[in-house]
Amino acid sequence: MRLHAYFQSAESILSQYDGAVPFAIWLKNYFKQNKKFGSRDRKVIARICFAYFRTGKALENLPISERLQAAMTIIHPEKPQLRELLKPAWQELLDSPNRVTSILPQPSLIFSFAEEVSAEINEPAFFLSHLVLPDLFLRIRPGKKEVVQKKLQAAGIPFSMEDDCIRLSNATKIDDVLLIDEEVVVQDKSSQQVLNGLQLQTPNAKPQTFTAWDCCAASGGKSILLHDHFPKAQLAVSDIRESILHNLRSRFKRAGISSYQSFVADVSSDNFRSSRKYDVVICDAPCSGSGTWGRTPEQLVFFQQERIAHYTSLQKSIAVNASKSLKEGGWFVYITCSVFKKENEDVVDYILQNSALKLQQQQYVKGYTQKADTLFVSIFRL
Repeated sequence: MRLHAYFQSAESILSQYDGAVPFAIWLKNYFKQNKKFGSRDRKVIARICFAYFRTGKALENLPISERLQAAMTIIHPEKPQLRELLKPAWQELLDSPNRVTSILPQPSLIFSFAEEVSAEINEPAFFLSHLVLPDLFLRIRPGKKEVVQKKLQAAGIPFSMEDDCIRLSNATKIDDVLLIDEEVVVQDKSSQQVLNGLQLQTPNAKPQTFTAWDCCAASGGKSILLHDHFPKAQLAVSDIRESILHNLRSRFKRAGISSYQSFVADVSSDNFRSSRKYDVVICDAPCSGSGTWGRTPEQLVFFQQERIAHYTSLQKSIAVNASKSLKEGGWFVYITCSVFKKENEDVVDYILQNSALKLQQQQYVKGYTQKADTLFVSIFRL
């Protein structure tokens, strides 16, 4: 297929997508149903579609065909075949250092929820970060560093490493090279840091035995992180559906975690009660995910602002209910992958007003200058 046909296909695909499911999943199913597209066709069309989403609503004034070309000019100027499709003014911009600002005079329109963003976030840097595909990050499991390095080197895969965090190009295929969850965990660089503030060691630095509950465990990434930091922790995990926990159990099996308790619980419910108390409660709350939209840029176009209120209400209920399961002197960790003040600082204020918890620290783990996600973490103590 020639490039103009790729753009036409992308335009047709985008007209059919409604944002109901993640675009990557939707597009994969679309290609399964439309087998005329070869491997290269799928790759190029996907690149055009994702470039379109990365510009958010900043190019809404343009016809869709021009919007696609402008997005590719901004995000993939290294593609020389673009020149034949572009109008002369944009052809000249392909080699210009002012390419982005010339086409996007108002970069703030990339992310159209600026009034919701925390004052702690550098807005221009955060907005522009969505034009760049985040990197792929792996966390090396304890004792696996040497074997992981050797496997990557033997496979000829370029990587960089900082402590136990490996950075790779986002398109890197690692499933046939490394044992996922056994040797490495696929986990964003920022996410790997969210438990750094926990002070759970005895004076002689030997890990304590303590109880911990991950109340919104999802796929279990934070639980595996906790286990790797504190292998003597007695772990409990819960989530709202059994199907979620089924996937978590499969992942724990691969990770070699066998000693834990799992149960279904709707912690947001007014009727939620727990008879057990824990030394540590991790609340990785459901949220807008606005700090991770670099990985799901379709949200820049389809996210509805009223959903923030929905998440905020859910977060407040979950956090306060879960905090009641904390032992005296215990630690409560509240986490979101959002940059919205209402989901973060405002929820912290609510927790302080509606529980006996005392705030120890809070911070944004800012990944937007590092091709990584941006997360919010607050740590309380009872």
